[in-house]
Amino acid sequence: MHNQQYPQQGQYGAPPPQQQWGQPPPGQYGAPPPNQYGGPPQGGQYGAPPQQQQQWGQPPPPQGQYGAPPPGQYGAPPPGQYGAPPPHGQYGAPPQGQYGAPPQQQQYGAPPPGQYQPPPQQQQFGPPNQPSLGYGPQQTANIDVIRDVEAIRKAMKGFGTDEKALIATLSKKDPIQINTIRTQYDQRLMRSMVSDLEKETSSYFKEGLVEIARGPLTADAYNLFNAMKGMGTKEAILDDILINRSNADINAIKQEYQRLFKKPLENDLRGDLSAATEQMYMMITAARRAEDSAPVIPQEIEQAVTDLQTGIGNMVSKNAAQVCQILTAKNDAQLRAIAQSYQQRFRKDLHTVLKSAFSGHMEDALLLLLARAQNRALAEAVRLEESMAGMGTKDQLLVQRVVRCHWDRNFMNAVSNEYRKKYGKDLVKRIEGETRGDYEKLMVACVKP
Repeated sequence: MHNQQYPQQGQYGAPPPQQQWGQPPPGQYGAPPPNQYGGPPQGGQYGAPPQQQQQWGQPPPPQGQYGAPPPGQYGAPPPGQYGAPPPHGQYGAPPQGQYGAPPQQQQYGAPPPGQYQPPPQQQQFGPPNQPSLGYGPQQTANIDVIRDVEAIRKAMKGFGTDEKALIATLSKKDPIQINTIRTQYDQRLMRSMVSDLEKETSSYFKEGLVEIARGPLTADAYNLFNAMKGMGTKEAILDDILINRSNADINAIKQEYQRLFKKPLENDLRGDLSAATEQMYMMITAARRAEDSAPVIPQEIEQAVTDLQTGIGNMVSKNAAQVCQILTAKNDAQLRAIAQSYQQRFRKDLHTVLKSAFSGHMEDALLLLLARAQNRALAEAVRLEESMAGMGTKDQLLVQRVVRCHWDRNFMNAVSNEYRKKYGKDLVKRIEGETRGDYEKLMVACVKP
């Protein structure tokens, strides 16, 4: 259980080669290994690569690049699935109410007059993105976790807590394993694993364990709720969770938020944000972003650059909503193409232009959106450093960011590599210098391969 071998998922965070506009990063952040837990859920397979479009100068991917899991792990996948595009029609329309399908508008309440109205659904080119592991309809798997359940209970039972056992058992599990362990713990022992962890541990060690124990989807919903609770909104947490997410993941988060807090996420965002940032978040949570399978079309990119420059304008004529509309509606490959085309046409770096045209939360959100599109692993490495830099560690952000990256081991390793390249030091050593005790040990266990 503790050393599952996972299918190799592409390279994370490698910057796109120059001139290859439409080329997506070979491994999407958070994309789960294909069909690793047995039968595929309805509506498509978890990590099956989208059908390849004819892309600008992109060589076809090598067959078998996704790697098959070791024999016998969670059920054998059907042969020929990895690396090859799925057979025609395999995806189909997901059933209503499933995470991959946008929920019906009235479920979350139509926006009142004058509020942002989402544009009509973009034309789909090929299949939609599949949800990240832990965000799809399959939340648990038929795997034997009884030893893990017993180890966690034993670590908290009686006098004292065995923190070392909790770290060893919880720090390296993927979302489906964690959800299965928590479900089995709660059902078999008639207790709540999350509540037990909250009672038996403390401080940021507790926050880290609870963040893991909830699994990524439920943790996202709680973190959003807590970021908007009370005085002031912790905008960095909203950005961390919602910017550059797939439509499938956004819809899953909205459904989970509604389930837990009995109100639409959009309502709380409207209550907490103002003016242009509120409008931007309504665009993001509308889940109308171009899917990764949508191609890069040069004429559309050139038009987007023209419209973007008009929106950026100057202090008198700036149109923030237009800028947000363009940037939040595009997939990562299209955003990279826009940044490259902007640079070529105006001889200016788009990042620098956005930074000077906007300020505050709007500036932070737009720059993160662009940075994640260009190199997701590097963007997360920078976020981790920002949570440790300067006076005092921003522990809440550090915990959430480490745990969010750790759900995908390949992505976590890519973040560590990008951190070393950018800052010339080791991420584990940096975390050890900023944290103490069991909290330090848990964070290090999450980051280490």
